[in-house]
Amino acid sequence: MKDIYKSDELSIPEGVKVNIKSRQVTVEGPRGVLTKNLRHLNIEISVVGQKINFVVHHGNRKHVACIRTVRSLINNMITGVTKGFQYKMRYVYAHFPINVIINDSNDAVEIRNFLGQKVVFHIKMREGVTVEASKNQKDELVLTGNSLENVSQAAADIQQSCLVKNKDIRKFLDGIYVSERNVMEVA
Repeated sequence: MKDIYKSDELSIPEGVKVNIKSRQVTVEGPRGVLTKNLRHLNIEISVVGQKINFVVHHGNRKHVACIRTVRSLINNMITGVTKGFQYKMRYVYAHFPINVIINDSNDAVEIRNFLGQKVVFHIKMREGVTVEASKNQKDELVLTGNSLENVSQAAADIQQSCLVKNKDIRKFLDGIYVSERNVMEVA
């Protein structure tokens, strides 16, 4: 069954500028600028005053579901440029201590001695993501950035780089796992 008209709206907070041109969304705030291309979705997005309107005409169930998805994407972009996102990751090891080396520009990590392996894993961070060792917690990495997609994907890249192979994963729980996900407070 098709819905003739479905709409949703999102309010824009103070100090944030949203520009939408042919479904190319640009959000500008105190922490920076984020852009997202939504041209693959057949949805009408418009800025009216301090609100963003999302409209779908004659949409079936999957098409109408895109309204909430796009609304969440833009809301995450607004949160990113006002507050920012932070992921904390902990090293878990039973015997061989995992050695993580962060490069000088805080945009790449090197993982050594994972399960006693000689191989070195190099993980480059996504655009706009910085990584640093936690100052008050041993064996912890802190990933920060404005784009939720980039920060979470960088965390996933780190986690998936040290997978246990050819062993029982119920017994060998070694790895680097996400322990906390936060929205940073305005500094």
